[in-house]
Amino acid sequence: MARIGIVTDSNSGITQKQAEELGIYVLPMPFMVNEETFFEDISLTQEEFYERLANGDDVVTSQPSPESVMNLWDKVLKEYDEIVHIPMSSGLSGSCQSAMMLAQDYEGKVQVVNNQRISVTQRQSVLDALKLAGQGKNATEIKDFLENDKFNSSIYIMLDTLYYLKKGGRITPAAAALGTLLKLKPVLQIQGDKLDAFAKARTTSQGKTIMINAIKNDMINRFGGVDKDSIWLQIAHTDNEAAATALRAELLELFPGFDIHTDPLSLSIACHIGPGSLAVACSKKI
Repeated sequence: MARIGIVTDSNSGITQKQAEELGIYVLPMPFMVNEETFFEDISLTQEEFYERLANGDDVVTSQPSPESVMNLWDKVLKEYDEIVHIPMSSGLSGSCQSAMMLAQDYEGKVQVVNNQRISVTQRQSVLDALKLAGQGKNATEIKDFLENDKFNSSIYIMLDTLYYLKKGGRITPAAAALGTLLKLKPVLQIQGDKLDAFAKARTTSQGKTIMINAIKNDMINRFGGVDKDSIWLQIAHTDNEAAATALRAELLELFPGFDIHTDPLSLSIACHIGPGSLAVACSKKI
């Protein structure tokens, strides 16, 4: 049986310490802050990232260099026969396509998964890959399984501010100004390879209700019903831990018995939506 090494990136929310505990490898995502390079969870913590944003520093995302990717793969292949590499969604970054091109030089030993996940759902794909490897599946079989499973998850994100979407050119200044004037709380959806507008809320409470109803609808109509034995329920946030904790309590009342995992949203997403966001996600159990 082939020994399978699991590699992901820091967009999964898995820290270097957690990776070591799980027996996997996490490629830290690079960021340019005032034209200086930092690496998530290595030289740039969540706290430092939000401090830099609050200070008005110029913070932009970047892709891992080909050298950093290949160096990590070479290290992993000293211990394992094959690699399953699970990057962030190809619709949100070019790093997936870059990894797929690099993998062509590895004679099938590296399988790059393009299952269009991010944050807590990407993390779940990593845990699923570990489970599948433990069942004796090879890298190609794990890749095929995860890609066939890609639409069995949803994320809904409520934003606290439109400033960062405007700054990144994702919406026009006029739309941002109108949304701010009306105190709108946009709810976005990540489904497959796209980050799309889903709804507009007037209040945080209304926004949470919209997200919860959307997740419940997905459970019933897409995933076979509200069942703790077949669905993972997850929460994510950007520098908004108290609200995430409160939302978890609300969800447990509505969905008793569910094991709800909570994580900060990846900094690559936070860079575009800013602090104060709140997200609800679900993934179908394999």
